[in-house]
Amino acid sequence: MYACRRKDATGAGKVPQQKIAGRYELLEELSHGGMGDVWRGYDAVLDRPVAVKLIRQQAISSPQLAEEFAKRFRREARITARIQHAGVPQVYDAVLDDSLERLFLVMELVDGVPLSAYVQPGRPLPVAWAAAVAAQVATVLSHAHVVPAIHRDLKPGNILVARDGTVKVLDFGIAAILRTDVTKLTATGTPIGTYQYMSPEQVRGGRITPQTDLYALGCILHELLSGQLLFSADSEYVLMYQHVNADPTPLRELRADVPPALEELVLLLLRKAPESRPADIQDVYERLRPFLPPPGAAPAPAGAGPTGVPDPTGLFRNPYAPRSRAQAGPRVPGTDGQPPAPPAPAAVPGAFREEIKEAYAHSDALLEEERFAQAAEVLGEIIEPAARALGSESRQVLELRTQRAAIRLLGGDYRAALPEFDALADAYGRIHGPTSEHARACRAQAARCRAELGQVTEALAALQGILGVVRSVDGDVSEEAVELRRDIGMLMLAQGRAADAWHILEPLHEDLCVVYRPDDEMTAEIAEALALIRLDLDGSAS
Repeated sequence: MYACRRKDATGAGKVPQQKIAGRYELLEELSHGGMGDVWRGYDAVLDRPVAVKLIRQQAISSPQLAEEFAKRFRREARITARIQHAGVPQVYDAVLDDSLERLFLVMELVDGVPLSAYVQPGRPLPVAWAAAVAAQVATVLSHAHVVPAIHRDLKPGNILVARDGTVKVLDFGIAAILRTDVTKLTATGTPIGTYQYMSPEQVRGGRITPQTDLYALGCILHELLSGQLLFSADSEYVLMYQHVNADPTPLRELRADVPPALEELVLLLLRKAPESRPADIQDVYERLRPFLPPPGAAPAPAGAGPTGVPDPTGLFRNPYAPRSRAQAGPRVPGTDGQPPAPPAPAAVPGAFREEIKEAYAHSDALLEEERFAQAAEVLGEIIEPAARALGSESRQVLELRTQRAAIRLLGGDYRAALPEFDALADAYGRIHGPTSEHARACRAQAARCRAELGQVTEALAALQGILGVVRSVDGDVSEEAVELRRDIGMLMLAQGRAADAWHILEPLHEDLCVVYRPDDEMTAEIAEALALIRLDLDGSAS
């Protein structure tokens, strides 16, 4: 469930054309695993991106198991959906196709980095980083185990660290859906799980309990702190034998700076008998607490942890911190402080012209269905290659970016639209002049975004400045001037400045009655606002 480029259409990763349950589109494959594949998808009904987990067809070995499988699938999917925790991606839907041979879990799409990317041979994590990951996983398991839901396949590949450092545990319920103790869904009869992290009781086919997840967490914590797997062997059977019979190497023999209490906790988690492990995951969290950074602590110095991955300690160093301020929004070529690319030739290659045309057509079709987020995303997929081919400030690229920003504004995504409109206003200002029509339009749209985000004073100042330019160029009743006057008056009214709003809207209403008609939609809107102002002013403005 992490972002990646769309694969080409030569084979692997080819996008299926069908919709699931008539609403979920599969757009690109994100990961390919033993139990199934994860796709970035889109919910056409709610207009939002989703992750879709496809369970492999061979998970069902015979038609006779289909009905039993369907019952278990629905039950486990419901259990997973009951885990209410920020560290568990939400389950939105559970779909079995008509043949009962394929199943799909539709889930929250998370942008992050798999924990497996943190594990580098010979480069163990800082103690605080490893403890922060384990502690966050422990909080997730504490919510899951009370449901009760046991993960059964906890491993670095099923743990994601989001961009803000939040740890997400993926695939709850998948191993339970496919487990062999009742349904025997695997053709070979081997237990479900990943051998490097499989508990002794799983190897033996014994009863699964919350302590099974504790053993897997011990394997993960050992790996994060030592930089190597708990056990390694060429054969899966040797690995299984080691989990049942071999003693783990104490961490301090592999890394001298591991605190003795942390080594003791890992050895406790890795005990062969489930009842010998900690009584519950809450006990594990308490034992991890001394190794977590306290609130207000500075981050580890650069180079202490792996580069290019989120810091999992941030949630402990800055608990309940507000969301980070928006920086520049999505990166747009030519707007990241680097000089824009040289102007491209005026001619657009025929094939590329068709791709742009198709992107507009696809986006327009989505707009007809009010699927604003996906319509903007479709244009976004062509903007970067267009910028490379044609120049980041070519007419075609600026038009694409302007349309994407307008769609975001229309769909209510003001936070994403604002930096785009600001960047576009600057670009049009460089090309056509700061008071040009395109630059003015983008600055006005940016101001409208600011107003929607609560930055009303800044929005008013910007709109009044633009109106002054428009009046000097096109007069007071051009379409652009009328819209600006309306927006300024309405913002003043929203601020409680009824008298100021009256002085803007009353002459606007008179102009609209002349230029348009009294029954025009905007004329009626202004008339209604004036009626409200009269009530506020007790007739003093009339």
